[in-house]
Amino acid sequence: MPKPPSRRNKATPGASDDSTLTNDLAEEDISLQGDPASATITVTAVEVPELTEQEQSDRLHLERKVERAFFEAGKALMELRDRRLYRSTHKTFEDYCRERFGFSRRQPYHLIEAAVIFDNLVEKCERSVHILPTNEWQVRPLTKLDPDTQPEAW
Repeated sequence: MPKPPSRRNKATPGASDDSTLTNDLAEEDISLQGDPASATITVTAVEVPELTEQEQSDRLHLERKVERAFFEAGKALMELRDRRLYRSTHKTFEDYCRERFGFSRRQPYHLIEAAVIFDNLVEKCERSVHILPTNEWQVRPLTKLDPDTQPEAW
């Protein structure tokens, strides 16, 4: 036997706490109407204030951090590998990365290569180029190129 429709009001994001709707309208069940496709839905508009200059600056700073996350990860992995900082707990860098970060065998090396290429692009690209890679996949095709041709290809 089918369960009867719930008459409970569901919270929606941005819903107003203002109870200006009448109880009849708020508890109206569209399944009881003749044509549910023609149901009327009341939506309360919520004003979203504009960002201040400081908030805009903070957003840009945080967005750049997110975009550079693969670069920071690659640089950190490179240092962990080069200084062998995993040696007290693991025999190999690959084992360390797999157990500590859940990486596949190649993933840390892809991130390291991407960080090297990102550094190269920042160093050699013209100042007018503001669009830099935001993830490791974007620079992966550049790994096959000579470092001098990577900025041109990008």
